[in-house]
Parts: sequence; C-alpha cells; structure tokens
Amino acid sequence: MKLAGFLLLLAGWVIVLSSLALLHSAPAQTAFVLAGIAVELLGLALVVRAHLVLGEARE
Repeated sequence: MKLAGFLLLLAGWVIVLSSLALLHSAPAQTAFVLAGIAVELLGLALVVRAHLVLGEARE
C-alpha cells in the first residue's frame, strides 16, 4: 500500500507537469492541475495510512 501511495504521488506530479506543458487554455490547465493535486493528496493519504498501520503493528 505504501508503494501505491508513492506511485500516486509521482502520477500527480506527472499530471500537473504534462497539463502545463500540453494544454494552452487556462480553464483546462486549472482543471488538470487540480486533478493532479487531488491524486497527490490521495497518494499522501495512502502513504501516511500505511506508515501508521506499520507503526501499530510493531507495538
């Protein structure tokens, strides 16, 4: 689950950077940047959740 979180973090950056490079209209760029940030937040939540689950398992 931690690996999936890190892959989502990477995918979010790729979405943001590719939208800025490929799209020319401001509304489309904004939509894709927000979608990329949402993907990054999902990845961060997965990483934090996996870290907390691993911490509880060690106790």
